[in-house]
This record gives sequence, structure tokens and C-alpha cells, in this order.
Amino acid sequence: MKRIVIALGGNALGVGLEEQIKNVKKTTEIISGLLADKENEYQIVLTHGNGPQVGMIKLAFEKSGMEMPLTECCAMSQGYIGYHLQSALNESMSAHGLRYTAQALITQVLVDKNDPAFVVPTKPIGSFYSLEEASRIMSENPGIVMKEDSGRGYRRVVASPKPVEILEKSSVLRLLDEHHIVITCGGGGIPVCESSGRKVSVECIVDKDLSGALLAKEINADIFCILTAVDNVYINYNKPNQQSLGKISYSELERYVNQGHFADGSMLPKVMAAMEFVSESKDKKAVISSLENMVSAINGESGTTIYHDKAVRNEELQPVM
Repeated sequence: MKRIVIALGGNALGVGLEEQIKNVKKTTEIISGLLADKENEYQIVLTHGNGPQVGMIKLAFEKSGMEMPLTECCAMSQGYIGYHLQSALNESMSAHGLRYTAQALITQVLVDKNDPAFVVPTKPIGSFYSLEEASRIMSENPGIVMKEDSGRGYRRVVASPKPVEILEKSSVLRLLDEHHIVITCGGGGIPVCESSGRKVSVECIVDKDLSGALLAKEINADIFCILTAVDNVYINYNKPNQQSLGKISYSELERYVNQGHFADGSMLPKVMAAMEFVSESKDKKAVISSLENMVSAINGESGTTIYHDKAVRNEELQPVM
């Protein structure tokens, strides 16, 4: 039985409630198709982003005159996104005659309170704005930082420390043993840090792909699958010499990272998370793919697959043209 952690992007869920429900149903149908594979048996853990959703929740409270911490906004997004995924998965799996059930789990993630990420905010959340709108928001709210996000507009950015430990990992393992599809680490998890022997919440958002990679390592997953808006990882993206990557080693992908091929707020966190997962084991693989191609990517037929340097022969690691 293969254990897979699938990371679903928050932008893929849509912005409005109606759009999210529609997109969740599409997602769960594809996951049910993977589970219905007669040749393989899988244990699946599903994580999800919450960048647009957590920003909208926070903005809604601000417009009502109430300040709501990011940790509580993250918890709220975990709850309602988890509910939609759990409900749609159970309906879809039942229709396919599958014996699994889905269970959403509110999840906390430990971070280091001295992480340098608290000094320089980088994690985009919420809606996109024009430069003029972003400038007005920052002038009216001195504590808010807005940055351009991969050519799509300006978004608010917040601190995004590296996850250290998934606090509910033992619960995830128990649920998997009981044939559940586990929905966990929503939005990267609710961030907490150690303080005087206690776990206390901290104002930040943890990157969901890095949390997914850490969770995948902590529960000894075989495959870490990151779903995004494109079919492959590309070098020279949106340039005349654009090239998609198929099977690739850790070291080769690291070289492309150092050459600056991947954008900070877009593909770079996904690539870094994939590399983190495969860094310590030649028996693991990470996959980056679109949702539509997820099943074929997991089977090695599409998408970008990242391996430990010692996992495959070098001649097999060639970019896909």
C-alpha cells in the first residue's frame, strides 16, 4: 500500500463559496478515481492552501470593526474548507463503492519564534489589487505590507516561518490505519510556538507545501504530490525558450533554483518543498502537476517528478520538451 500526501493549492479552490464547492467536487472526483485504481492500493492524506480564503476572512472581520488574529482566521478556513472536502469526498467515494471515509482534522504546526521570517514578511494572502489600490491600503494601514505577486497584482504579505513539527501527526497515522482519507494541515496548519513550556499561537501563515512536505516525512509517505495551475515545472517560464521538466534529480533542480528560474510567490515554494521531501531518502519521490493530470503524474506518465540523487540513473533524468 502506497501512502501519498496530496497538497492542493488555495487558489485552486476559488474565491467565492459557490466556486469553491464546484472546484472541491472536481477535486474529490479525481481523488476517488485514484482510489478506485484496481492495480494499486493507497492511503491518502490531503492538505490544502488557504491564501485567498484566510485573507478574505480577516478582511471581513476588519470591515465589521473587529480585529481577528491570523491564527483564528487560519482555524476558520481549516474548518469550512475541511468540511467541504470531507463532505464531497464521502459523497464521491460512496458513489464509487469505495470503503474509505474522509475525516478533516484541525491541525497545529510548531514554528520557531526566532525564525528570521518574522522580520521579512513574504507569504501572500487575500485578494489581488492594483498598484494604486495597494498603495492606498498601505497608507491607510501602516502595519500592512503589500507586494507584487508573480505578475498577477499586489497582495498582502505576512510572515511565513518554516514548520518544525506537525503536532497532530500521531492522530493522522491512527486515522490512516482506520481507512480514513485524512484532510489535515489546512493552510499550512495553525502556527504555534513554545513559550514557557506552553504552545501559544503566533501571528503568521505557514506555507502549506512546506507543511505538507514535513507531514509527508513525519508519517513516512512514499509520494508527496503538489497540485498547481500548470502541468509541469518549467525553466525559462513564459519565455521563447521555455522548457518543461519531467524526471529530475534533486541536484539538477537545485541548480535551476540557484539560477533563479522560479518565482518566490509562485513555483519556488513548491519546488523547495518537493526537494525537502526527497532530500533524505532515495525511496521517495515528489510530484508537481496540475489537478487534471494528477493520476498520470503519480504513475510517472506526466508532470514533474523529483527524485533523490541516488534514486535513478542520470540518463533517465531529462527535461520533457
